Amino acid sequence: MWAFWCMSESNDSIDHRLEPGIFQGLVWAFWCMSESNDSIDHRLRLVSTLMGAALFENCTGCIMCSEDNGCISCQQRLFLLIWRDGIRQYGACVHSCPPGYFGVRGQEVNRCIKCRSPSCESCFSKDFCMKCKEQFYLYKGKCFSSCPPDTMAQQSTRECQEQCERGPWSPWSPCSNQGRTCGCRWGSTVRVQEALRNSKEDPAACPVLSESRKCRMKKHCPGGKSWARSRMGRNNPLGSL
Repeated sequence: MWAFWCMSESNDSIDHRLEPGIFQGLVWAFWCMSESNDSIDHRLRLVSTLMGAALFENCTGCIMCSEDNGCISCQQRLFLLIWRDGIRQYGACVHSCPPGYFGVRGQEVNRCIKCRSPSCESCFSKDFCMKCKEQFYLYKGKCFSSCPPDTMAQQSTRECQEQCERGPWSPWSPCSNQGRTCGCRWGSTVRVQEALRNSKEDPAACPVLSESRKCRMKKHCPGGKSWARSRMGRNNPLGSL
């Protein structure tokens, strides 16, 4: 933590005041108080010298830097990050925006804009989050404390995944009975529906769905005999007489 000391020309005492506004460990607000008007110029010169050695280290990359407000404008390619501490406003020039902000490049200045959601760690735009803070899950650009209905939480990515986004039903299968498609009065037909996107962590979360229904078969197979009658003939020795 940096402190700026204001030397009084009226005496050898040192009086100082430090009023910090802290952001990520950086102290940005520095105040010097004077008891003598005659010492103001000296104090300002001293503060200016000290700021060149300390405060302006925090103003690295600044084109303009204010004693009270930090960076006002930045060098090319850097982003101007502005935040508030009470009624005071501070600025810094950064290479990349911190968590909770996203960078917007402009013709005159590049700015770090704060994400609207306080639970968002990084965002693409003010209202579209790309990564949520701990204890939150990302779903369609928003952060949720618990995943919405019909979605499941992926712990590894902290995202909500749609449980089963399914494709259309398949056509009904041919009507059959014990593997045969003719020679019996009734059979069954089946259709299936598969998931378009399955869970990587738990493929069983979206199993294949199937439906079956009763159907009428072709009673007579090619050749003129029904399967039931031909089977009875094979099982009955008298059937061949």
